Amino acid sequence: MNYTIGQVAKLNSLTISQLRYYDKQGLLPFLKRTESGDRLFDEDALKFIDMILCLKNTGMPIKKIKQFVDWSMNGEETLHQRLDLMIQQEKNVLDQIKEMEENLKKIQRKILKYETEINESK
Repeated sequence: MNYTIGQVAKLNSLTISQLRYYDKQGLLPFLKRTESGDRLFDEDALKFIDMILCLKNTGMPIKKIKQFVDWSMNGEETLHQRLDLMIQQEKNVLDQIKEMEENLKKIQRKILKYETEINESK
């Protein structure tokens, strides 16, 4: 099944402009086009876009995402580079999670402090 750019934008909570931007940045070289030049998205394209958004949402810069896409388009010869990139991104995400957990603990301590003060003042 093929999807239009509008359908893909809606499926991924994106704007059409964002998808066009990603295409202009070279992140969507796998897209097919109609005779009139409209972008066509198939199931494989949707899976690839999902991975691109995952990398973007976990803080990977567009330049590195483009490198991942380029390596992916080159096939099996780049598996080691892609694996290294994913291992580094996994480390980055784990670091982000650790930092967020530390921030959550600080917020929870502050909540407890305020609740205690409120209860003591009653």
